[in-house]
Amino acid sequence: MKHNMILSASGWRKIFASSGDEQDASTEIGSENTAIVAIIAEVFADYIKEKTKQEHPVVVCGTDTRPTGYSIVSIILKILLSKDIIVRYTGIATSPEVMCYAKKFDGFIYISASHNPIGHNGIKFGLNTGSVLSAEESEKLIQSFTKKIEKKDAESAALSYLNAQSSSSTNWIYAEAAGCKREALASYKSFIKRVVTSVESEAEQQEIFSQIQKSAKKRGLGIVCDMNGSSRSVSIDKELFAELGIAFYTINDSTRAIAHGIIPEGENLLFCAKEMERLQSENYADALLGYMPDCDGDRGNIVYWDQNQKKACILDAQTVFSLSVLSELCFSEMLYSQNKDYKEAIAVNGPTSMRIDEIAKLFNVKVFRSEVGEANVLDCAENARRAGYSVRICGEGSNGGNITYPSAVRDPLATLFAIIKLLCIDGLFSAWCKKTAKPFTENFSLTDIIESLPKYTTTPTASKEAMLSLTEKDTTKLKKNFQNLFEKEWKNQKKNFEKKYGIESFEVHSTEKSEESFDVKDFSKGAGLKIIFFDKKKNPLAFMWMRKSGTENVFRIMCDVKGSNTELENELLEWETKLLKQADK
Repeated sequence: MKHNMILSASGWRKIFASSGDEQDASTEIGSENTAIVAIIAEVFADYIKEKTKQEHPVVVCGTDTRPTGYSIVSIILKILLSKDIIVRYTGIATSPEVMCYAKKFDGFIYISASHNPIGHNGIKFGLNTGSVLSAEESEKLIQSFTKKIEKKDAESAALSYLNAQSSSSTNWIYAEAAGCKREALASYKSFIKRVVTSVESEAEQQEIFSQIQKSAKKRGLGIVCDMNGSSRSVSIDKELFAELGIAFYTINDSTRAIAHGIIPEGENLLFCAKEMERLQSENYADALLGYMPDCDGDRGNIVYWDQNQKKACILDAQTVFSLSVLSELCFSEMLYSQNKDYKEAIAVNGPTSMRIDEIAKLFNVKVFRSEVGEANVLDCAENARRAGYSVRICGEGSNGGNITYPSAVRDPLATLFAIIKLLCIDGLFSAWCKKTAKPFTENFSLTDIIESLPKYTTTPTASKEAMLSLTEKDTTKLKKNFQNLFEKEWKNQKKNFEKKYGIESFEVHSTEKSEESFDVKDFSKGAGLKIIFFDKKKNPLAFMWMRKSGTENVFRIMCDVKGSNTELENELLEWETKLLKQADK
């Protein structure tokens, strides 16, 4: 049985709309997809029972707001129940909410395709660690699924087993859903307060939030959110900001009312920007910061009111992540500067801009890199912790979302509060200005903070130039061909790059799961490939990066260049694209 499913640690995804159209908003998934879901649920049920050694493990189940979500979850609940699994069903919930709630139980299964188009859907799996399964554990599920689905009678057997289950068997699960949702929200709200403040004591948390509340009121800080029909519309966002006295303005805030594209990047952020400008024009001067989450609510990029230009501006993903890292490093320094044993690091993915390295260097913080994928970054962070480092923040700069300890999943609230802390906690931005020898004024804005960041030019993840459709499925062969072409052309290109940009040498790095390899001689090794270009003093000036996507049928590329240098970024990207297309032939 063919499943056409992309299987990765970050989640399993495919087009579930029965038409096969990724833009189809239908609820129907068809018999073949029904069988696939039944097999997935059976594989996970067997896995969780074996992993926990329990006869009746307790599993949290929730969905985002995609049209096919209910069809998928109704199948999963039947199969889990038939396997003697106790289910805590939350209905529509964000993935951070579900993962937080699942810490009280044995695991979770969450229905979502994250930022993919509306006709897609998928599954995320986890234990009670607060994150998706590690790459190693995920591989066990993938192998079990592949073995089961490749059997000759896989589809008919799965449908026969599913149809044998009583339709009324899951009624009690739905009846208890409202109670589970309330418990999940309470757990999540309590947990996010610890994430934001980095302290466990409620009294100490309140002290930090009181400072934020007082400063936000003085600044007149309000939040604009384009929910885009996502699971965030029934989460804690509105209540949390209300407690702080921060005005909260929303659009498209009815669940499942997905008004436009799901990925929180580029033109999809214009809706939030336009609402911010409308509010400002009607004298809502506190409409200063905005965000738009994706469907499962684990990611949200930022819009802000530029007080110099008097207009709403969209922040690119790399800048959003840089602001979050800057905030949390300043915050950690404030909390732990007196602790001589405190040794900090951050973990990021391969295509995260070198801006992060420049920021980290000023704090004497080490940067570890992994392959793309949330599970890989989390594993990389754990490796750093085992080596004696504290990792307050990690994430994927190329996607904008950040993971702030003790959370183990991206969360737009963590991103928002990182920016809010920079604006509202005394001493954070001034400490950064001191490190960078930049002037500091008390009446600073987010525009001033953004302008203080090191300047880099980076290919946007969502741009069409960052995604190639290649025919060669063997990436080892593709990258080997690319190496031959690159090394041959480098001899001719070097003079040009040296004369125009000061580039004199290069070094190749690769990433595989949670590990980074340096000075790689064989380009075909590893999943992610990065070529870093240096000046004559061995200072990094730029890099080109590539990797086959684990969640989409595309080959992803990007370039990152120090400074405001679109000319070099374009030239490197065009060269990389040309070589890959030649390698593909």
